[in-house]
Amino acid sequence: MDNEMIFTFIIYVFVFLFGVCIGSFLNVCIYRLPLGESLIKSNSHCMTCGTPIRKRDLIPVISWCMLRGKCHACGAKISPRYTVVELLNGVCYLLIFLHFDVVISPLYAALVSLMTSALIVVFFMDWDTQLINTWVVVFIGVLAIPKFLLCQSAAPLSLSAMILGAFVVSIPLLVIALVSHEKAMGMGDVYLMAAGGLFLGAPNILVAMAIALIVGSVCGVILKHANGNSVFAFGPYLSLGIAVAALYGDSITAWYMDFTGLNETLSETTALIASIF
Repeated sequence: MDNEMIFTFIIYVFVFLFGVCIGSFLNVCIYRLPLGESLIKSNSHCMTCGTPIRKRDLIPVISWCMLRGKCHACGAKISPRYTVVELLNGVCYLLIFLHFDVVISPLYAALVSLMTSALIVVFFMDWDTQLINTWVVVFIGVLAIPKFLLCQSAAPLSLSAMILGAFVVSIPLLVIALVSHEKAMGMGDVYLMAAGGLFLGAPNILVAMAIALIVGSVCGVILKHANGNSVFAFGPYLSLGIAVAALYGDSITAWYMDFTGLNETLSETTALIASIF
């Protein structure tokens, strides 16, 4: 193994560990945002007895394992989901930097990683409370600005594609939300797809929506069969769709165009228009 490979390996290890550490902060967001608590002012504490968590018990993943999933003060069980979120974020960061190449597209990979972290917050927060925090969605939308200004070489996207992406899915969802009085679709879902569309652009936001509909439909049937309740949060599936589309949207679109023959039809239409003018 040469020095370059060793250096690259160290970078990827750092990316994973950094993602795990950010995942620890995501847990804070997931549990405090619905309660309206400060993310930085109050100390972490046991959700059962309220005892402040010791600094040595705040090490991501390791502390939960060392404590065997229990509070050091009262012995109450600590949900393994804390560790799941930390590891999930670390794995996502690693996959993103591997996909976009840590050397060629580090800034774009970093922006996609930040968006994915926000989507993880949306996923678990909406799953727990059926609420999507507006500021988390705004954060996703704001990430589209540096992407457009600084990442055109890594992810070329026109301003018109961004604007179309912001509205092509969110407007139909808005109509559904208004007609159903937010029973079939919440405004949080509308805002999420608007922000996601601004980042991804069209047609990748359509890919995200298709993934959400397919996975959401299957999981909805399973959940209804399991608990008899047909009401479930749709935000987690929208979040999953956006994350997958950010990585593989272009490939999925290209495969679909080839599979349906739309590439050939589009080429023929373009050639016909060119011959007329």
